[in-house]
Amino acid sequence: MTQPARKQHGFSLVESMVALVVLSVGMIGMAALYSQGLGAGRTAQYRTAAVNLVADMADRIRVNRLGQFNYALPAANNACDPQSGGGVDCTPALMATHDLFVWNAEVAAALPNGTSLVQWNNATNPPTFTIQVTWDEVGVGALTHQVAVQVPNF
Repeated sequence: MTQPARKQHGFSLVESMVALVVLSVGMIGMAALYSQGLGAGRTAQYRTAAVNLVADMADRIRVNRLGQFNYALPAANNACDPQSGGGVDCTPALMATHDLFVWNAEVAAALPNGTSLVQWNNATNPPTFTIQVTWDEVGVGALTHQVAVQVPNF
C-alpha cells in the first residue's frame, strides 16, 4: 500500500545553500564593479587635472608672449605674484620663469609624482611650445599628457 504524499513546508538545506552561493557570487561581482568604478574615477580625475594644467601653462605663455624662450629655462621664484605682496615689477623674462615655478608646484600638488616640462622650438614660425605633464597611475605606471602650442610674438 502506498502512502499519500506529504505536503512540504519551507525550504530544504540544499535550497538554502544554493541561494546563498548565488547571492554571494552576485555580491562579489558588485564589489568588483565598485572597485573598478573607483579606479576609473581616479584615472579620470588625474587626466582631467593634467589637461587643465597643460591648458593653464598654454594660457600663461599666450599672455606673456614676450617671455618666449624663457619658458624653457629653469623655474625661479621671482616674487612676481600680487598675492605674495612682493610688489616686484617683473620683466616678461622674470614672469616666464616665475610662471614655471608656480606651475611646477601646481603639477606636483595635483598629480601623484607629477612632473612637468616645457620645450621651446623656434625653428617653426610662429615658435612652438611643447607642454608636457607626467604622473604615476596605479596599476598602469607613468602616464603623460602633452600638447604643442604655437604662439606668435605679436
